[in-house]
Amino acid sequence: MKKLLILIVFSLIGFHSLAQGNKYIRINNEFYDDKRVHFGFLFGLSSSNFSMEADPTLTPSISPRNFGFQIGGLANYSFNRFLELKSGVNIALYDREITFIQPKPTEDLNISRESTWFEIPVLLKFKSIRRMNHRMYVLAGSKFGVEANVKKNSAALSAQTVDFALEYGFGFEGFFKYFKFTPEIRFSHGIANLYSAPSVTTNPYFKVSRINTHNVTLYINFE
Repeated sequence: MKKLLILIVFSLIGFHSLAQGNKYIRINNEFYDDKRVHFGFLFGLSSSNFSMEADPTLTPSISPRNFGFQIGGLANYSFNRFLELKSGVNIALYDREITFIQPKPTEDLNISRESTWFEIPVLLKFKSIRRMNHRMYVLAGSKFGVEANVKKNSAALSAQTVDFALEYGFGFEGFFKYFKFTPEIRFSHGIANLYSAPSVTTNPYFKVSRINTHNVTLYINFE
């Protein structure tokens, strides 16, 4: 994700340099902000894992970050040229896991949950002044998610199927002739406890008391 952030920063610098180097710049979608409601679609690439609370006697454990994918539709309502309400419906694919580190030569125990989620974010978006064909923004809000499908296997991680998370992030709007292109970085912190005790009490996961989701996502929005 650090490489993606660096790439976005250099892209912004390139846009600015291009704007300074040309005497004439065409203003695309000049009256875009006059319309209150805008619709679009998005693609997302996520890095996701769990945070945990557990019995102090539990063997050391980690939740490595795995990549996920999102696709969805979005709807924006502008209160004015600086403030906007952003929402939509996303379909997200996640593969989250927990690894319990065992004394050697015993192999580490890995349990995972590969699932599909329906997610509805509700965010307030604060925009800067538009300069030529670009502007920056920050956003914050919440996200409600419902698990629609989970892959069953012998090492499946048991968990609740409804999540609620706080989200915040930043992005860049680029106006083109026929559409608006918006790359965005968003951070998500789940506040709902998704822990569900396993049926086998000898499983180390039985000593966990709380798990929460954490995501870092790069969104590519088109409006």
